[in-house]
Amino acid sequence: MKEENYNPYVTAQTQFDNVANQIGLDQSARELLRQPSREYHFTIPVKMDDGKTKVFNGYRIHHNDARGPAKGGIRFDPNETIDTIRALSLWMTWKCAVVDIPLGGGKGGIVCDPRTMSLGEQERLCRGYIRQIARSIGPLQDVPAPDVMTNGQHMLWMLDEYETIMGGHFPGAITGKPVGMGGSLGRKEATGYGVVYTLREALKTLNIDISKTTASIQGFGNVAEYAARLYSELGGTVIALASWDNTDKKSYMFRKAGGLDIEKMAEIKDSYGTIDKEKAKALGCEVLDGDEWIAQDVDILLPCARENQITPATFAKISDTVKVLCEGANGPTTPDCDPLIKAKNIYLVPDFLCNAGGVTCSYFEQVQCNMNYFWPKEEVLEKLDFKMTTAFSAVHNLAKEKKLYMRDAAYVIAINRVAEAAKLRGWY
Repeated sequence: MKEENYNPYVTAQTQFDNVANQIGLDQSARELLRQPSREYHFTIPVKMDDGKTKVFNGYRIHHNDARGPAKGGIRFDPNETIDTIRALSLWMTWKCAVVDIPLGGGKGGIVCDPRTMSLGEQERLCRGYIRQIARSIGPLQDVPAPDVMTNGQHMLWMLDEYETIMGGHFPGAITGKPVGMGGSLGRKEATGYGVVYTLREALKTLNIDISKTTASIQGFGNVAEYAARLYSELGGTVIALASWDNTDKKSYMFRKAGGLDIEKMAEIKDSYGTIDKEKAKALGCEVLDGDEWIAQDVDILLPCARENQITPATFAKISDTVKVLCEGANGPTTPDCDPLIKAKNIYLVPDFLCNAGGVTCSYFEQVQCNMNYFWPKEEVLEKLDFKMTTAFSAVHNLAKEKKLYMRDAAYVIAINRVAEAAKLRGWY
């Protein structure tokens, strides 16, 4: 899972500029929307278990909140960069807009590796992060959520610290919490299920029976796992998936021609998505280099890992059998690959539409927390399916009507909605 030398912030701005040119967006609106509205950079001193104090760098960025409070995850990553967080904050704005929920875009991160930290150290880090940004977040300002290598427990520690500082209960201030502590049923499945809801609709437009398709997936964290589960339940066959191995510091691909048993694969992975190689072999899997996930003779490719994974160099490996590319990850495809995808006539479901199920369900969680009434799982997933299907149809229909590339069509809808909100507010 190499990331080459692509800057995700440049990618996000390039994608925005391309569509801004197409729709003739006002120059002042371009300047407003192509960069974050505010950024917070800070240090977090944490007393480690050995008695020493370690200082971590933390960030929180608001891209745009014209349509509602900023919304976006907090990620823990030893390789985190400020430009990655900037890019993700932009994509969150477009993501919320394209599925038409009343939220804006934000993102946060801490440069750290939780895999090398005790739970006590992680808790102190979470609380220290909130102490630095408590005045700029909240249910009416900015609503954080989990992201890469963060989970419901991290969010609950953060919420507890926030409520301690603010002196009250504000369950809608942070989403992705454990069920029973303000979390929503269905949130765990939401992003991965949303990916497959859009995939299902894409296959319908292509008149392809999902039960006759095969897929290769990059990643096996929360998004990839639940995408694989639902795709398999709908009759699809996952023949390969790539997983990062934290011990070897590289990725491996696990392949089985007859199809992987996703339930069993999930049983042999750790909480960060690393699959036990020996147990995978015992299940009949071939274990190959992780970069080969993209070269499989399948109908569908699902990049559900990190940014900048599909570049011209890796795209050259894509089989002629591939018909659909569903971007479960944020920014997995570099801008110089979009012309190649078009030329190869691969149907693209762009990232900020494809993986919007997570923020949609986070919005549902926020709504439930604010009214102190929670829905059953079936209702949550039904609402999620409706939102994702409606958003997909709008993007697909615009792409077909105006003869647009799917990524461009999604951007046209999202940018127009945000620009209109900013204009009505008098921001430009």
